[in-house]
Amino acid sequence: MFDHIAFPTPYQTLVLPGTVQLTIKRLDQIHPYISGNKFFKLKYNLLAARQQGLTQVLTFGGAFSNHIAATAYAAQHFGLQSIGMIRGEELASQALNPTLQTAQDLGMHLHFVSRAEYRLRHEAAYLHQLQQRYPQALIIPEGGSNALALQGTQEILTEDDRENYDVICCAVGTGGTIAGLIESSSDRQHVLGFSALKGDFLKQDIQQWTNKQNWSLTDAYSCGGYAKTSPALLHFMQQFEQQYRIPLEQVYTAKMMMGLFDLIQRQHFPEHTRILAIHTGGLQGKLKTY
Repeated sequence: MFDHIAFPTPYQTLVLPGTVQLTIKRLDQIHPYISGNKFFKLKYNLLAARQQGLTQVLTFGGAFSNHIAATAYAAQHFGLQSIGMIRGEELASQALNPTLQTAQDLGMHLHFVSRAEYRLRHEAAYLHQLQQRYPQALIIPEGGSNALALQGTQEILTEDDRENYDVICCAVGTGGTIAGLIESSSDRQHVLGFSALKGDFLKQDIQQWTNKQNWSLTDAYSCGGYAKTSPALLHFMQQFEQQYRIPLEQVYTAKMMMGLFDLIQRQHFPEHTRILAIHTGGLQGKLKTY
């Protein structure tokens, strides 16, 4: 099934001043296409589609969605047709960017919809209409976060991870990954999420998936919103990659690492804290220049 296409997950410990230990769990290297958290989010969704005898998967995303690209590959691997509902009807008349071109090359049928229609993606009536239109499709939410995704993201942490680290960090988009980490973390651990979006609404979304209280979320490093950047972020990203030879992307992982480095520098964590940062991949959306 899914397990046999994964590569071993490497860990990389960074040499930092002070006593705080920072290790990165390189989920970006577990698979060349279904990498990072998307591997875990899609795993049980794709298995469910196969078990139900379905022939299609349908999902939602923007023009630079890591989830769209990963779903296209995963569906092709499992012999399923993929359908992507892409935000922005104007994109239909434009050249495809690398993310959407990759998805199309992998067999995904791209449907560009207006922003008004895209806002209906969580509405039961709209989802019912889509299900009627595509009766052979398993509909997966934007970003892949649902109960099946949570079942997968709970597998990110190993028993050693629960024993050897005090703080677990990850970037947050739709909440499915951090919710799985919270659920599988030990009670003595703290899970810290770095939101890629501005606003408190993600806290409510996460609370729908877990009753545990050993977590917190910050949007202080979101650079003003989803996919927005700043000169400081791009400078940090360039310096980090040159020093540690670990690729980042500007939407999620660079914001997490910039925030984490800032907190460490400001002595936010007690001495000798052992931090595990989850590299959630998404490198197909990486800026090529700074």
